[in-house]
Amino acid sequence: AIDVYENEDNLVVKAELPGMNKEDISITIEGDTLVLSGRKSQTKEEKKENYYRKEIREGAFSRSIEIPYPVDKEKVSATYKDGVLEITLPKTPEVKRKSIKVEVK
Repeated sequence: AIDVYENEDNLVVKAELPGMNKEDISITIEGDTLVLSGRKSQTKEEKKENYYRKEIREGAFSRSIEIPYPVDKEKVSATYKDGVLEITLPKTPEVKRKSIKVEVK
């Protein structure tokens, strides 16, 4: 699951990636597209007296998110904590919203 929102200074992307290692996550910006990708591999084995069971959960993912306006690519940052990846893409100065007073006649 992914949430994308903006505040005054940034575009923020949050992605739920439970059980992944941060080393298995890739974040790239290609033109005006943010690309998240990675691979998850998990193995669990359980042996009992009359049976054997092995569960393997693995797979790759890739998500592309269009960036709606220019961002400062040199200042993009990301954190990964408790299975949630948060990417902060700072807006360029010319994109930041400015308050404009409109005179009503």
